[in-house]
Amino acid sequence: MSDDLSARFRALWDEIAPVGRDADSGGYLRYALTEPERELRSWFRAQAERRAMPVTEDGNGNLFAHWGDPEASDAVLTGSHFDSVPHGGAYDGPLGIVSAFLAVDELRAAGVTPGRPLVLGAFVEEEGARFGVPCLGSRLLTGALSAERAAGLRDAAGVSFAEALGDRPAGSRPELLGRFGAFVELHVEQGRALVDTDAPVAVASAIWPHGRWRFDVVGEGNHAGTTRMADRRDPMLTYAFTVLAANKEARLRGAHATVGRVAVEPNATNAIPSKVTGWLDARAADPETLTGLVDAVRGKLAERARRDGTTVTVTEESATPVVAFDGGLAKRLATLLDAPVLPTGAGHDAGVLAAYLPTAMLFVRNPTGVSHSPAEAATDDDCAAGVRALARVLEELTCR
Repeated sequence: MSDDLSARFRALWDEIAPVGRDADSGGYLRYALTEPERELRSWFRAQAERRAMPVTEDGNGNLFAHWGDPEASDAVLTGSHFDSVPHGGAYDGPLGIVSAFLAVDELRAAGVTPGRPLVLGAFVEEEGARFGVPCLGSRLLTGALSAERAAGLRDAAGVSFAEALGDRPAGSRPELLGRFGAFVELHVEQGRALVDTDAPVAVASAIWPHGRWRFDVVGEGNHAGTTRMADRRDPMLTYAFTVLAANKEARLRGAHATVGRVAVEPNATNAIPSKVTGWLDARAADPETLTGLVDAVRGKLAERARRDGTTVTVTEESATPVVAFDGGLAKRLATLLDAPVLPTGAGHDAGVLAAYLPTAMLFVRNPTGVSHSPAEAATDDDCAAGVRALARVLEELTCR
C-alpha cells in the first residue's frame, strides 16, 4: 500500500467538499434526495464505475457498489450516508463512503483479491433531517419500518418520501439483506475520547438506546396586547417548561435530552401562539434509564399543561433499543488494529443492521469533539489512518 494516502484522501475529499455547503454558516445542507445529495449519489456512481464496480439500488433509495458478483451471498458490506443535518459538518456520513472507495484502492494496490464479495453502500436519509425518521433507508431495507409508513412521510414543504424517491419504496428486501454476511461502518468520532486516548482510530462497542418524541401543545391563539395574563392559555409556556424539565431530568439520570426543533403557529410576534410543536431527542446508557427519563418528562408536561389550560399529545416518532455490536467481531477487530473500544450515544445505520447481521463500527478521531456542526473535523492523516484500518478490516473479513 502506498504511503501518499493522506494526499489521495484529500484529492478525493475535495471532489465532494463544495457540494451542498452553505456559504454563510460553512455547514452543509445535504438533505436526502435533494439536489446536493443527488449530486453526491451521481458521484458515488462515477467512483464505482471508475473502479469497475457495478451499482445496484434496492428500491428504497439505498445504493450498492459491488466488487464481486452482486448476486453472491456472504458479502461484506461497508459504507455510510451522504445526507446531513441542517448546517451539519462535512465528515458525518461521507467520510465512511470516501474511505470505503479508498480502502478498495488500497486492497487492489496490495494485490488483494477478496474471497467474499465486497459491497459499498450509501444509505438514504440516515439523519432524518428531511422526512423525520432517522436511518430511514436501513429501516426500510430490513423491514424495521413499513413501506406504507415511509411512503407517506412528508418534509416541511409537504413533499412525501415516495414523491422524492420517484416511486413507492420497496420496503423489506430479505433476499438482498440475506446476501450480506457482515457490515462495517467507518464514521468520524462524535466526541473527544480519541483525543484523550491519543489514538487515531477506535472500534465501537455499543450504541445507547435513543428515540425521538413529538410534543403537540395546543392552546388558544389571541392578541398579545389585549389578552390579560390571567386569561391566557399559552402553549409556549407549557413547551418552555417542558424543555427545562427535560434538561433537568436528563441531568439527574446521567442521560441526554435535547430539544432542537420547534414549530409555532401562527408564528407572529404580536400573537399568543395557538399551537407549539416540539421534538425531544432522548438517549441513555440503558433502556430503563431512557424509559424513566421520557416518562418523567411526560408527567411534568401533563402537569404543566393542566396549569396552563393547554392540551398535549405525545407521539413517539422513532425508538431504537440499545445496540451491542457483535462482541466477537468487535474484539477481533480491536485486536487486529490494536485500537481502543468505545461506546457511542449517536445512532447509525450500523445500529439498525446490527439486529440482522454481524456488525462493527470504526471511529476516526475528531480533534474538536464537535459533530452535527461546521466545527466537526478530522485531519487528513487521521482519515488516512482510518482508511488503512478499514482496508485491514475488509481484508480480514473477506480473505480469512
